[in-house]
Amino acid sequence: MKSNFRLLATCLLTLGCAVIVVPGMAAGSYPDHPIRLIVTSAPGSGLDLVARAIGPDLGAALKQSIVVENKAGAAGIPGTRDIVASKADGYTLGLVSSNHAINPSAHVSLPYDTIKDITPVTIIGTVPVVLTVPKSSPFRTLRDLLAAAKAKPGAINFGSSGPGSALDIAGLMLEKKAHIKLMHIPYRGGNALTTDLMSGQVQTAFLAISTAEAQIKAGTIRALAVSTLERLPSLPNVPTLNESGVAGYHYVPWIGLIGPAGLPASITKLLQAKVHQVIGLKKVKAQFAVQGFNPSGTSPQEFLTTLKSEMASTQELMGNPGLARNDGQARTDARANKQAAR
Repeated sequence: MKSNFRLLATCLLTLGCAVIVVPGMAAGSYPDHPIRLIVTSAPGSGLDLVARAIGPDLGAALKQSIVVENKAGAAGIPGTRDIVASKADGYTLGLVSSNHAINPSAHVSLPYDTIKDITPVTIIGTVPVVLTVPKSSPFRTLRDLLAAAKAKPGAINFGSSGPGSALDIAGLMLEKKAHIKLMHIPYRGGNALTTDLMSGQVQTAFLAISTAEAQIKAGTIRALAVSTLERLPSLPNVPTLNESGVAGYHYVPWIGLIGPAGLPASITKLLQAKVHQVIGLKKVKAQFAVQGFNPSGTSPQEFLTTLKSEMASTQELMGNPGLARNDGQARTDARANKQAAR
């Protein structure tokens, strides 16, 4: 039977016909050459560190090299555009963050469809965020902060790594669930935000645990609450927002692996299995622990469900597309006016 199939294929090729492989068929020899992994953020970012942590072992598991390529800027949109424009053969994949779910609400238009133009493979893991204040802050607990914010709406400023960023969404969710209003101060990234928070120029901000933990333990900033439903093992004395008076608060940004739309099911399943194998390795877990990154390993369907759910909740928080960008500019202007008045 096999010899007859080979003979038929040879005859078809000789006649100039194409042998069509139907999506969903066995992956065959995949992968038989290096895989390009597009990281939709800059070198040294949390996304990049995850890629570097899993890359070597994922390559070993697939018996091929993983070539990491950073495509940073614009909340991951340029990198995602390159991923979705690639051939759906498993040789171009990408790492995206929670920004992928936020972008439809933060931008008037995107050069791709957030759901239809991708194949979700797996959420690799999550990064809890921590609500923090400077060490000089009069707020000792989250309840102190909430009481002050309710007494004088808009008087307390709140920093984030940019309009429509995961840290901005964390703040918007706090405003909504706690029924308070803060003055948003957006930054172009997390480094400047952390610096201004430590110096007291920013009164409060959510920070990724990977950024916050060292500063909290060094005493340069104070943690009021964590965004998870349960306390973090690394910060056991820091309560959750949920137990500190903000009922139902739960927001944990994620990092996931995607491919272009139409990625064959056999390849998707193989990639999911190999990623799960790699994130279970002791040495990879140790690297993740340093970053405060919690391995997850969802199924493609679970990833899709999470993506759709977060798109809907973000839309509810931010309103019409483009609102975050316009609001961010207004908030930036407000900060400039405040500084000029000093």
